[in-house]
Amino acid sequence: MRLFLAKGREKSLLRRHPWVFSGAVQRIEGKPLSGETIDIHDCQGKWLARGAYSPESQIRARVWTFQQDEAVDSAFFIRRLQQAQSWRDWVAKRDGLNGYRLIAGESDGMPGITIDRFQNFLVLQLLSAGAEHQRAALITALQHCYPECAIYDRSDVAVRKKEGLPLTQGPVLGELPPALLPITEHGMQLLVDIQQGHKTGFYLDQRDSRLAARNFAAGRRVLNCFSYTGAFAVSALMGGCSQVISVDTSQAALDVARQNVELNRLDVSKAEFVRDDVFQLLRNYRNQGEKFDLIIMDPPKFVENKNQLASACRGYKDINMLALQLLNPGGILLSFSCSGLMATDLFQKILADAAVDAGCDIQFIEQYRQAADHPVIATYPEGLYLKGFACRVM
Repeated sequence: MRLFLAKGREKSLLRRHPWVFSGAVQRIEGKPLSGETIDIHDCQGKWLARGAYSPESQIRARVWTFQQDEAVDSAFFIRRLQQAQSWRDWVAKRDGLNGYRLIAGESDGMPGITIDRFQNFLVLQLLSAGAEHQRAALITALQHCYPECAIYDRSDVAVRKKEGLPLTQGPVLGELPPALLPITEHGMQLLVDIQQGHKTGFYLDQRDSRLAARNFAAGRRVLNCFSYTGAFAVSALMGGCSQVISVDTSQAALDVARQNVELNRLDVSKAEFVRDDVFQLLRNYRNQGEKFDLIIMDPPKFVENKNQLASACRGYKDINMLALQLLNPGGILLSFSCSGLMATDLFQKILADAAVDAGCDIQFIEQYRQAADHPVIATYPEGLYLKGFACRVM
């Protein structure tokens, strides 16, 4: 099976970018199935790469390898896993982890595949037709590399629909994960809901930002917005905050947040858990004259596609303006965007505009990205999706 690119459309592959878009395809030779491995050639027939074919997606092929003699089989996945594990071992030792991202898709040479490890549970997300097609080979490789681990599938994400795939979830191998599984991070214990939680159960990518929040927290009154299960709140309490208020729309998440505080033997009297809409609560606090010294703003993704970018910019500006209005002089806003479509410089400009609308001057004092177990390969800048800033009110 072969895919031929239109004239002049080979440049991105020559720079080792792992995607081929539908508009770059001249013709397909043969009748490949969805997810099947195909060879990719330029318009003159020169071999460029080997990838997975996806007829339903705008990303028509995702590259597995740029080596012509490399087959895509269980041995291929074993090599990729071993390479990825060597880096995660270092990160886990440095940060005191037993939960981390093992495979970060394209940046680990495994496009469309996310694997998180929580203790001895491996949680899969297969996000592309090629990843789904290679499910059996991948699981064989995981059994070889991690015989001690159970495997659980959380491929229940909407992006699979763009690939013509059904949503799937459930045990693949071994025992079911418990309802809540504790993991360690920088001396904290945090509960993970593998079966029902967001994503694979926990936001591993914010680990460095949580440590930053801990370092800023001493003596401060903290507002933790979009708190989910309260990992930022635990960090703030461990850093010596005077009070932390966690806000989320999910009572179940707030209940786990309280359990996380108790699990770490922290002073629950300093923690408050509020079920409310963050936008509305910020307005209410402003009207009531409430003030804080540290606000953590970690909202869900506001932008799923380019058509939503303008409205997302307005949403980010409004919510950060409201947060800045609640900060005392010298107070700090930790603000994040997890959308890959939101460029870092655009997000920084939005925060600057929010400060103007809030009537205050801010200083950018630190900048954040996803943690080191979420690497970004140089040829795939789209892999850098999480960005954040620490803003100090003057």
